[in-house]
Amino acid sequence: MKRKLMLCFSLGILFSLGACKKQEETVKNQIYVGVSYYDQNDSFITELTNRFEKEVEKIGDKRNVSTLVTIRDAKNSQRQQNNQVEEMINAGCNVLCVNLVDRTDPSEIIYLGKKHNVPIIFFNREPVAEDLALWNKLFYVGGDARESGKLQGEVIAKALLNHPQLDKNNDGIIQYVVLEGEPGHQDAILRTEEAVNTLMNKGIKLEKLGYGIANWNRAQGENRMTQLIRQHQNNIEIVLSNNDDMALGAIDAYTSLNQSAASVPAFFGIDGTDEGIKAVLDGKILGTVYNNKVGQAKTMGELAADLSLKQKTSVLGGKQQIIYLPYLPVTEKNAKDYVGN
Repeated sequence: MKRKLMLCFSLGILFSLGACKKQEETVKNQIYVGVSYYDQNDSFITELTNRFEKEVEKIGDKRNVSTLVTIRDAKNSQRQQNNQVEEMINAGCNVLCVNLVDRTDPSEIIYLGKKHNVPIIFFNREPVAEDLALWNKLFYVGGDARESGKLQGEVIAKALLNHPQLDKNNDGIIQYVVLEGEPGHQDAILRTEEAVNTLMNKGIKLEKLGYGIANWNRAQGENRMTQLIRQHQNNIEIVLSNNDDMALGAIDAYTSLNQSAASVPAFFGIDGTDEGIKAVLDGKILGTVYNNKVGQAKTMGELAADLSLKQKTSVLGGKQQIIYLPYLPVTEKNAKDYVGN
């Protein structure tokens, strides 16, 4: 009887060890990504993360491994985002993708990733170089804000050349207002500066009438634009917006106030969101700049998979820890090429 009991006990241990080993192998062969983004009300971020989730699933099928993506909305709170990152690490995520609420304050997230040896891919909101240099498992995927501003300036310059009637008072000076993303935010500052500098370098005379900070948000864009319309009446000729959502909000303001067609200025955005592209096709936005969400989602997916499975990655292409995807100009001539992209 004792021998039988010992035999059963030994077999039980063997089966248990085998099950544990199998479970361990399953975990090792799983791509488990935790995603935290700053605010789901940002259309571009929502579209990008949706594409990323589908991309990870495709990559899993291709590599014959299971995938799991957990997505959290930080609701514009850095503290909440820090807590989300810790929770996702504790849940077993083997790589993190983080769209920072505050790009200047990733220290807690970096500490958590380093402590638990979980690589972090920052996206869309680039941390400062000193923070990225803190660990060799920190990465950034996104676009170069300077490039987006420069291209927006070029799109506006071509529009002025092709549509001289945009100078409504024929004074040879373009009166404009700016809808800015966030106070002090690098992307907002660079997008505005580069767009304006590009126009000035092309010999276009400008007069800035005013600006409104709308935090990348359509509803806030409408509110700020309503204030600007009341201040400047029919004198606004161009609305230069740091993103499509705010440009669409500006259009909403003119619609809500029942402004005449003659008083409506030209609107220009950045990001090439689904709604933004539709607005270009409908003639409501005269031009935007496509922020390559398809390329970013694929790059993030491949990098996340390589990091999860501890495989050597070719995605970086010798660029160390930063991958920039190019922006592309969008006008009524090519907007149809970006529908669904």
